[in-house]
Amino acid sequence: MARSARAQEEIRRFLDIGAVQVAELDLDGEEAVLRPGPGSPPVTHGEVFVLVRRGGRPVGTLLGRVPEGADAKAVLADRARAECGPAVFAGPGEPPFTTVVVATRERAGQLARALDSLLAQDHPRFDIVVVDNAPVTDETRELIERKYAERVRYVCEPVPGLAAAHNAGLDAVRGEVVAFTDDDVVADPRWLTELAAPFAADAGLGCSTGLILPARLTTPAQVLLESHGGFAKGFTPRTYDPAHPPGDEPLFPFTAGRFGSGANMAFRTAVLRSVGGFDPATGAGTAARGGDDLYGFVRVLAQGHRLHYTPYALVWHHHRETWRDLETQAYGYGAGLTAYLTAVLVNRPALLPAFLARLPRGLAHARTLTAVRETDTADGAGPPGDHDERTHPWPRRLSRLQRRGMVYGPVGYLRARYALRAAVREKTARRENTARRETTAQGENTARRETTAQGENTARGAR
Repeated sequence: MARSARAQEEIRRFLDIGAVQVAELDLDGEEAVLRPGPGSPPVTHGEVFVLVRRGGRPVGTLLGRVPEGADAKAVLADRARAECGPAVFAGPGEPPFTTVVVATRERAGQLARALDSLLAQDHPRFDIVVVDNAPVTDETRELIERKYAERVRYVCEPVPGLAAAHNAGLDAVRGEVVAFTDDDVVADPRWLTELAAPFAADAGLGCSTGLILPARLTTPAQVLLESHGGFAKGFTPRTYDPAHPPGDEPLFPFTAGRFGSGANMAFRTAVLRSVGGFDPATGAGTAARGGDDLYGFVRVLAQGHRLHYTPYALVWHHHRETWRDLETQAYGYGAGLTAYLTAVLVNRPALLPAFLARLPRGLAHARTLTAVRETDTADGAGPPGDHDERTHPWPRRLSRLQRRGMVYGPVGYLRARYALRAAVREKTARRENTARRETTAQGENTARRETTAQGENTARGAR
């Protein structure tokens, strides 16, 4: 097929993707409870992406179709009971004091929605820090002062980049545990308790991650991203232990994307500080385009600490909405992956032999991860929720962008390091110039006072 015809066909397929409703279904008791997802209207007929809960905890997702005129709750509850068996789990336990860090940049409306959900957490003892990253307006600071001043601390980080913002937040942390999320999420009321409690149960735990589901699936871009795997890592809790590498993860620990994502992660504060925090040359807002969260996961594991994934710590993420957003995200995913690997090897050269030993399999994994998929049959559509199956169509354009990003990632990281050093030098020079001006001003003031005093003494002597 000619390139132009193939591109037109990909566009047609993309535009044919219909909206999907988002809902929650709690199967507690005899009577199921159906609620729309955060910010969604009540469920009607059509396709519905459903989060199934038991005991208030997430246990699975399904994609159901509600016929016109049918009872949506009855249809979806019957399907959920058939597919999601009874869950058996212990309570989360008492979580330690936790600080939540939210990095943001010029998105006050989204930030307010996220903060409202964070302030509704059932965690017994936590505080919140908002880091305003390289702001160009006072909108975020004014929002915090006007609406959240008594409950949220504000930090400004002038150096651009998500990792730099997270490090600034880390400096302000007071809790034993630090949790990170984004300004475009809505946190489930139990999110922070579920994410932080594992640290109290396991003294060797350095990091925990949680479940990320789509808040809305209204545009083709949102549906396609979620069908490609989204951010979710499934519904089975799992602990990764560097002392006992998982047999089904031959690339461990370098496939860090399997561990979790930056919109839903927490660290033992002392552990994250001991590895130097995040590499400030990684992350969105830098030339590296991403990878700061993956870098943090691998550094903590390489230090000998365990990492725990829990599907019970849930945030709802507002995916980007347009094809252009999806292109940017695909390229950023590829760039962030190889940028973080470069950062790990630069900062921890001892990992190079292990990395080289896994390189052939890693290249094969990267090809699979970015492969073009042209399946569009009803059986192979890979609806949202089939995470890691990757059977949904993935356009050639996005595949190509991911691979280009992977090639660019190491270069982007090195450019980001250079830019960071230049910014640090400039910041140091400004600080030194300010200090010199203050010293000069103090000297001039002292000289003027001495001259004045001498003149007054002379005048008194003459009298």
